[in-house]
Amino acid sequence: MNLIWRSSRTGIVLTALAILLLQGCASLKGPDPADPLEPLNRKVTVFNDLADDVVLRPVAVFYGEVLPTVVRKGISNFFSNQSDVMSFFNSLAQLKLEAASKNAMRVGINTTLGIGGVIDWASEFKIDKHKEDFGQTMAFWGVSSGPYVVLPFFGPSTVRDSFGMYVDAKTDINQQLKDIGARNTLTILRLTDKRERYLKLSDAVKQASLDPYTFTRDAYLQKRLNDIYDGNPPMMDDFDDSDEPAAMVAPNQPGPKAVQDAKPVAPK
Repeated sequence: MNLIWRSSRTGIVLTALAILLLQGCASLKGPDPADPLEPLNRKVTVFNDLADDVVLRPVAVFYGEVLPTVVRKGISNFFSNQSDVMSFFNSLAQLKLEAASKNAMRVGINTTLGIGGVIDWASEFKIDKHKEDFGQTMAFWGVSSGPYVVLPFFGPSTVRDSFGMYVDAKTDINQQLKDIGARNTLTILRLTDKRERYLKLSDAVKQASLDPYTFTRDAYLQKRLNDIYDGNPPMMDDFDDSDEPAAMVAPNQPGPKAVQDAKPVAPK
């Protein structure tokens, strides 16, 4: 069991590396420069949609119907408090000291007064949440995003974010538990809780979009750009003279005209 579980965690990286190698195949190139693997990505999307319709969505719907709202809110808060721990370290790695201090305060308050994070007292005290992951950290230090990829089960990503996702999963608090059963249970609970929270959004995308694939891709890439620049991404026109797409330019690196003209994100 332990070997199987470890293998599943390394699957993200192996998939990302395999897709990275495939990008040289001319037959797979799509019309969008940010998505040269579109034909392959669309096939993976079809698989993910099938898996979602058969397993993930029904479980999430059942989860939402069985558990009261207050219980589901407590579960979401519990996992959100855990994510604040990693956000603290990633904020430090990005030299965002103010964000790191707020994340540290959130963890301290919610872990103690909030009974392990079940109650989000930090938000009640107006201490803002600053979510940072390892993909953002790599982007901050100049690591290019690579092509857009759709990972089996995990969905939209890039090569950089796929590796970041692996590191985040490897260092997650739950993954440090020695009890395999407890570790797997918490992982499944977290995924189910997340899927339930996005039920309405995913349904709206499918109903309102002529092509849910391109809508999801563009929304993901824009969101990641927004995350990397802390809500203040440079305008796309600023990148006209740059050889790299916006999502590939590090916010703390001078050089291209895009970075010189864009309002930088000052380390906090």
